[in-house]
Amino acid sequence: MKEPLTEELLQELLSAADVRTFAEKHRLRKRSLPEYLQQLLDEKGFERAAVVREAGINDTFGYQIFMGQRGASRDKVLQLAFAMALSLKEANRLLQAAGANELYCKDRRDAIIIFCLDHGYRLQKANEELYRFGEKTIC
Repeated sequence: MKEPLTEELLQELLSAADVRTFAEKHRLRKRSLPEYLQQLLDEKGFERAAVVREAGINDTFGYQIFMGQRGASRDKVLQLAFAMALSLKEANRLLQAAGANELYCKDRRDAIIIFCLDHGYRLQKANEELYRFGEKTIC
């Protein structure tokens, strides 16, 4: 089944009699961080251990994040986003699933991170760019 466009869903939502019926029809629910991480692993063919290692996160802590046993700070989520070479859209969805603020282009630090994600920079290069601009690095 083809996923409807956001604009189409918005129009349907605005014309719906009640939000519950709309939400149930489209199976809308908050996506958890572990669910979305697993979906990304499956889609991109990565292994959890390799992603955690590439992100520079402690193995135990990384495992706990993937299993939903521990939450992750915004920067830890960004480390995972860079480790999986996510697009801006995927990174923002990952941040959203973690309950963190999405990247915001009017924020200087976020703008640098957005640029780095969009240009396919690895985590180390992104940290170097942040440092070069006098911003707090991701890790």
